Amino acid sequence: MSLPPLVEPAADLSTDEVRRYSRHLIIPEVGMTGQKRLKNAKVLVVGAGGLGSPALLYLAAAGVGTLGIVDFDTVDESNLQRQIIHGQSDIGKPKALSARESIAEVNPHVAVIVHAERLDATNVTAVFAPYDLIVDGTDNFATRYLVNDACVLLGKPYVWGSIFRFDGQVSVFWAEHGPCYRCLYPEPPPPGMVPSCAEGGVLGVLCASIGSVQVTEALKLLTGIGEPLLGRLQIYDALEMSWRELAVRKDPGCAICGDNPTVTGLIDYEAFCGAISDEAAEAVAGATISVSTLAAWLKEREEGRRTFTLVDVREPNEYEINRIPGSVLIPKGEFLSGEALGKLPQDQPVVLHCKVGARSAEALAVMHGAGFADSVHVGGGVVAWVNQIDPSQPSY
Repeated sequence: MSLPPLVEPAADLSTDEVRRYSRHLIIPEVGMTGQKRLKNAKVLVVGAGGLGSPALLYLAAAGVGTLGIVDFDTVDESNLQRQIIHGQSDIGKPKALSARESIAEVNPHVAVIVHAERLDATNVTAVFAPYDLIVDGTDNFATRYLVNDACVLLGKPYVWGSIFRFDGQVSVFWAEHGPCYRCLYPEPPPPGMVPSCAEGGVLGVLCASIGSVQVTEALKLLTGIGEPLLGRLQIYDALEMSWRELAVRKDPGCAICGDNPTVTGLIDYEAFCGAISDEAAEAVAGATISVSTLAAWLKEREEGRRTFTLVDVREPNEYEINRIPGSVLIPKGEFLSGEALGKLPQDQPVVLHCKVGARSAEALAVMHGAGFADSVHVGGGVVAWVNQIDPSQPSY
């Protein structure tokens, strides 16, 4: 359905701005009035990463007058494969500051407000309040539910996107006019069931495909043109080069925007989504070793003073990137299916590790449940190993 413009027009455009935005001005649906609305708009982008990079650049190029950036992370070399707002010289720099510098090169007429902080229930209301529209470029469920609930409680629309490997999703959520994110996904997936992009990877250019659609939807909402993706979910398959659309209806039983909401304020979203299952949390309590302890144990094993089996529960393509010497590969899926249990020795302890510790914690819960009571896992995983023990190996 068509919606009225979200923003009133600014008083005027400067001569420089008229020259810059001339290709917009000659589109009848945008024109001078639409461009003035963009100039007067305030848009907040949550995350200056894979989706936030193209979103920020195109919002700036389009002439959105004020852009807010929420990001507390720093630029890592592994980001540069897809996060095009950052460059080689930005490695180690706060992403929000790097993004602001790139935006200044794209369009000096845009005012940039940096929120170099972790978004949570204590600050989200104050951060969101001044903006007309939120663009959600986050990559974890806890922040997605936080963004959704804050937008519902503040009555703000937001444009959501999600990417993984070759697949993307994008929609518009605005509880005053249609469904919210919880109407589509009432509950987060069980901990450990859906790998993050850091675990499963993402085709870099997929970020541009989804991020550009997010910007298109934002511009339509701000100017009041076209039919926004409200109540519609676009699903993109890059391998098949196909788009399909699903209808998303407002759920009268939705926990936050339904007829009788049970969520009437912001909650603990980390607890709601859960980084690991309760079983995994119980398993790792008292059964976690550090990488420095593992290094000492490996030396003792080499000298014949200790016996144990070191198991890497990552995927084969991750194992090709880097590995802890002396480890054997048994992916987490084989633990969940039970297949791994037949491959493990019964006469010596087993030490599990993954990339950072979440997957090995889930595998450890399976092992403890199967009677491998003396098995442990490595806190921090191979990332900690590379950072603290063997920096000659690549990280990812």
